[in-house]
Amino acid sequence: MTALVLLSSIVLLVASGVASAASPTAVHEAECAVWQRELSFADAVAQHDADAFASHLHPQAAFGVSQKPTRGRDAITREWAPLIEGKALRLSWYPATVTLGGDGRTAYSSGPALYEDPKTGDARIGRFGSVWYRNDEGTWQVLFDDGVVPQKADAAAVQRFHEGRKARCPAA
Repeated sequence: MTALVLLSSIVLLVASGVASAASPTAVHEAECAVWQRELSFADAVAQHDADAFASHLHPQAAFGVSQKPTRGRDAITREWAPLIEGKALRLSWYPATVTLGGDGRTAYSSGPALYEDPKTGDARIGRFGSVWYRNDEGTWQVLFDDGVVPQKADAAAVQRFHEGRKARCPAA
């Protein structure tokens, strides 16, 4: 009986270390999957597609986590409806970095975010940070999201923002 308990403990220890012992290639592939998912999330807003936006959210996601968070996919989608519509303010963003967590099911992405007023042309640039969770079906969904207050941006800063977007994650 003691040997069985010891063996079970060893199996649990080995299994819990699988993600942290994953090959660099496997880690990079997972980070690239999150990179592409982040771009897809931003594209949903750019294409004014509320359903696609919602599909990127974990059902129990929390947005604005450093303030008073909005909780749940439906509440977040309702709150973001004006941004998704894009008539009063256009929002675009992309990842600059993605890091896989040791569990292999969570990842952190961050990068710049551009807010543009379509009526005045005024632009502001901030940063976002998102925590992604890979669900049991293997789909990455945003679990937590937040950002920093955007600052006024001139035309050169807006151009640098657009030039910084990479359609594919960087090579490992």
